[in-house]
Amino acid sequence: MKFISIVFAALLCIVGAPAKAQTYTLVLAGASPGGLWSLLGTGVDRAVKASYPGSVVTYQTSGGGFANINLLDTGKVPLGLAHDAELKIGLAGDKPFNHPIKSIRAIAYMYDWGPMQLIMSKSFADQHGIKTFEDIAKKKAPVRVALNRRGNIAEAVAMRMFAAIGVTPEEIEKWGGKVIFAASREQGDLYKDGRVDLLFNSLFVRHGSLLQATQSVDSVMLPVSDAVIAKVGEEMGVKKFVIPAKSYDFQPDPMPTTTLGAILVTTESLDEKTAYDLAKALNKNIDKIQGVHKSMKALTPELMASVKVIPYHPGAARFYKEAGLMK
Repeated sequence: MKFISIVFAALLCIVGAPAKAQTYTLVLAGASPGGLWSLLGTGVDRAVKASYPGSVVTYQTSGGGFANINLLDTGKVPLGLAHDAELKIGLAGDKPFNHPIKSIRAIAYMYDWGPMQLIMSKSFADQHGIKTFEDIAKKKAPVRVALNRRGNIAEAVAMRMFAAIGVTPEEIEKWGGKVIFAASREQGDLYKDGRVDLLFNSLFVRHGSLLQATQSVDSVMLPVSDAVIAKVGEEMGVKKFVIPAKSYDFQPDPMPTTTLGAILVTTESLDEKTAYDLAKALNKNIDKIQGVHKSMKALTPELMASVKVIPYHPGAARFYKEAGLMK
C-alpha cells in the first residue's frame, strides 16, 4: 500500500505540474541598423513576446533583401525581410542570383506603400513639354536622372520602368542626359543643387529627403500609365499605387505609379507550428508593429494576408484561413 501511495503521489505531481510555456528564440535578417527594417524587427520581437513571454527575435543586420533571401535559402537564418520585387527576381533566378530560389515562404506582408516617385524640376518639365513619365521617351528629353545605388531594388525597378517605355541609360546619354546612381540623401542634394532634373526612387510619401529636396526647387510629379504599371508588375511583382492628391504642395492631382512592399519571410523547412504561431502573434499584437513608426499605422491583418508573389508557409496560411483572412 505504501508503494502504491508513493506511485500515486508521483503521478499527481506529474499531472498537476504546469505545462512549460512555449517560447521562441529566432533570428530575423533585415538591412542596415537604424532604418525602418530594424524598427520592424523590434515590432516583430515585441509581438512574439506578447504572445509567448520569454521569446526573443533578434534583429541581424545584413545587405538587405537580396542578401536575406540567400541567408534563408542556405539555412543561416530562420526569418528575414525582403521586398516583393526581390522575391520575384529570386524565383526567376535572375541577377544577383545564379539559380532560381524556390524555398522562400511568406509569413506576413509588412507594408506595400513604398511608391516609385518621379519628381522633376518644373523648369525642365516646362521646357521639354513633359507631363507624364512616358513623355520622357516621346520627347527624347536630355534628362539628368538620379536613381538609387546600383544593386538596390529601387534602381532595378526604375530600370524596368524605363525599359517599359523603351528607354535605356545609353539612349538618355545620346539625348544629352545622364543617369546618376546615388543614395536617397545624395539624390536630394543633387536635385537641390540643380545637378539633376529628375528624382526617381522608392520612398514613403512625404519622405523627409523629398520634402527637403523640393523646398527650394519648383517641382512637378509625373504620373505613370496603367500599361507601364501592369508590365512592370508582371515582371517584378510590384503593385499599383496612387499617391493621394495634395500629398505635396506641388502635386494637386492623384499620381499613379508602382510600389515596393516588404514581406516577412521564412523557408519551407520551418515547422508548421512555429509559422502558425508567428502569424497569429503578429496579427493578435499588430499594434506592436504599428507603433514602431508612424508610417506603419496603415498595417492591417488583411494586408498581412495578401502576399501574391510567393506562397505562404502552410502554417501561416492555416492561421489566416482560420481567421477568415484567406480562402
